Amino acid sequence: LSPMAGTFYQAPSPASAPYVKEGDSISAGQPICIVEAMKMMNEIKSDKPGKVVKMLVENAQPVEKGTVLFWVETKI
Repeated sequence: LSPMAGTFYQAPSPASAPYVKEGDSISAGQPICIVEAMKMMNEIKSDKPGKVVKMLVENAQPVEKGTVLFWVETKI
């Protein structure tokens, strides 16, 4: 979930590779995207380990607080 309203970015800069792609395994605390709010780049970290099943937001798309950004499958 986006912790704030702002603009979603998949990578730290336009020339950089995305933090994560669909199919990637992620760990808790791993940076997964940036949400820019009021000219501040806020690095968003995963709150749980799992696999990125689907990215639900397009790059450079505005998001609201609470917007679901990724569908992450976790193992039970």
